[in-house]
Amino acid sequence: MEVGKRRPAVTELLTDRYQLTMAYSYFKQGKHNTEAVFDAYFRKCPFKGEFVIAAGLESVIQHVANFKFSPEEIEYLKADLETDDPAFFEYLATLDGSKVRIYAIPEGCLVFPSEPLVRVEGPLALVQILETTILNLLNFPSLIATNARRMKNVAGPDKVLVEFGLRRAQGPDGAMMASQYSYLGGFHGTSNLAAGKEYGIQTFGTMAHSYICSYTSLEEIKETKIDGKDLKEEALKARKELGFENTNEGELAAFIAYAVNHPKNFVALVDTYDTMSSGVPNYICVAVGLKRIGQTPRGIRLDSGDLAGLSIKSKKLIEECGQKAGVDLSNPVIFASNDINEDSLLDLNHKGHEVTSFGIGTNLVTCQKQPALGMVYKLVELKGYPRIKFSEEVGKIPIPGRKQLYRLWAKKDGYPSFDVLALPDEKIQEGETIRVRDFVHRTERFIITPEKVEDLLPLVWDGKLTKKLPNLHEAREYSEIAINHFDPEVLHPTKPKKYHVYLTEKLYNLVYQMVEDITIWKEVK
Repeated sequence: MEVGKRRPAVTELLTDRYQLTMAYSYFKQGKHNTEAVFDAYFRKCPFKGEFVIAAGLESVIQHVANFKFSPEEIEYLKADLETDDPAFFEYLATLDGSKVRIYAIPEGCLVFPSEPLVRVEGPLALVQILETTILNLLNFPSLIATNARRMKNVAGPDKVLVEFGLRRAQGPDGAMMASQYSYLGGFHGTSNLAAGKEYGIQTFGTMAHSYICSYTSLEEIKETKIDGKDLKEEALKARKELGFENTNEGELAAFIAYAVNHPKNFVALVDTYDTMSSGVPNYICVAVGLKRIGQTPRGIRLDSGDLAGLSIKSKKLIEECGQKAGVDLSNPVIFASNDINEDSLLDLNHKGHEVTSFGIGTNLVTCQKQPALGMVYKLVELKGYPRIKFSEEVGKIPIPGRKQLYRLWAKKDGYPSFDVLALPDEKIQEGETIRVRDFVHRTERFIITPEKVEDLLPLVWDGKLTKKLPNLHEAREYSEIAINHFDPEVLHPTKPKKYHVYLTEKLYNLVYQMVEDITIWKEVK
């Protein structure tokens, strides 16, 4: 099994300076090779929701697999760090991913607060240096995938969603990540040609207002025939038959020209001048002409105005005029792309609409509703002993020690019931009774005998790949299946049902014994 190259922007220096200052101190104190375990997880779901789609694992593995300080990077660090100890830089030059182990939740899986998306094990200084890069490679992808999935859930299973955010994304790599991980989250494609080539994602695109404005008259059309049949002639006949001779001529010319060059993908942008008195009638004229010469028009794109109302009026007019002209224009594509977000999708559903496809840009790729996931990377074990950071807020206390993560079903054919964090020596199996506790609400405890159990934190890297990672399309399919088999109430956009993550009683007792020890220490002080 091979691991691909890293993203172009990812290097050994794509980390915070303090990771190297800590590594230097670990080295000088003789702790740098101490066996350490870190968990990367989030404390709260974004967008006021109750789930996250895990994403970015492949990039993490690629970084670890290719990790190696170059001579140029070492020279930079010699000039930047507050030390001239040559032994430290010789040590940095020896570092690679061969001594790192990574346990990870599968790409595309639904995850919840306090669950490690990855557990990273290895020499303390090295896995400390990896912290910032790992968080960078998990945070944004998981946020984008989650944002996309929420929009997909709201839009509905029969709607086509296209990522349109390249021009508004946070730089080139942010744009590529947005295209990649919105597809993982359920979008059907992108306008980004580079992402289409890199990831094998379907690309979409029609025309802009500038194209329509570039035409002012029908005389500007130089090419009018498709397979020897004159589209301009047929469109003008339809225009006269349907009584649309007062529409904007430049717009009609643009539609005819575009349809001649793209007869199998004619979707007209109809709001350049007036949607219902010019744009849609001009589309109908060209669409009727295409049908009469044996082609199939696709539909229209709405980019402004009352999308719900315009979609209903447009579809009605298109279908009525098709019947009048004696051609089938039923069920046209109605593509909407007017600064759409999750709230506007909910509003469209409330009003009722006929939009079949959505192009979503700014609000998707920048995660405008919540621009950061807030994942953290915490030391949970050192030299085989669990470590804990105390907080007055119970929810901010990391769960110490190496842990396994299981998803449990009370019924094999039902929805997942809850997830359970367990110590490594606790193997939860189908048909075996376990006791679980709630980490925050200490009185909440019960016994369950699961009918189905899924191990969500397998070993994926042990100096080399230990299992094949799914490609983007496989991860998307896995995520789609998982979503379709999850409780819809957990996925609700505005009033989600809480999905619980419990601890085994043994792990719970460990956590609170450690908390109690710290509390006693604080009282003594």
